[in-house]
Amino acid sequence: MNNLLPNDSSSVPESQEKSALFFIPSEDANISSLPLILYLVPVIGFFPSLWTLYRRRGSREQLNVSRLSITLALTWLLGYILLGTGAATGEFFSLRLLLLNSFLTSGYFLVSAWLIVRTVQGKSNRLAGFSRFANRVTNKYLS
Repeated sequence: MNNLLPNDSSSVPESQEKSALFFIPSEDANISSLPLILYLVPVIGFFPSLWTLYRRRGSREQLNVSRLSITLALTWLLGYILLGTGAATGEFFSLRLLLLNSFLTSGYFLVSAWLIVRTVQGKSNRLAGFSRFANRVTNKYLS
C-alpha cells in the first residue's frame, strides 16, 4: 500500500502544513448534534432532555439545550392549559382565547424548528433572555 504521508516533515512545504491543520477536528467537533436535535423536537424532546438533566451527564452544551427544551415545553404546556381552561369556562372570550392558544402552539413549534435548523448549521442554540431564564429556573429547582 502506498503511504501518502511523507516520513520526513522537512519535505512538506509550510503552506501545506498550515492548510492541513484545517482538516484536524477540534474538540467541539466530537460533540454530535444529533442529541441536541432530539432535545429540541417539540413535546417529544422534553423526555430525553429531562433524562439528561436527571443524570447530570453530558456536555455543557447538551445540558444548556436540555434546560432550554424543558423550559420551552413547560411554558407552552402551562399556557396551553390556562388558555384552554379559560376558553372552556368563559363564553365571551372563548374564541379569542382559542385563537391565542393556537398562536402559542404555533410559536412553540416554530421556535423549536428554528432552533433545530440553527443546531444543524452549527450556530448558537440560545434564545435571548429565555436561555438565561431557563438556566436560572432549572438550577433553582433541579439542584
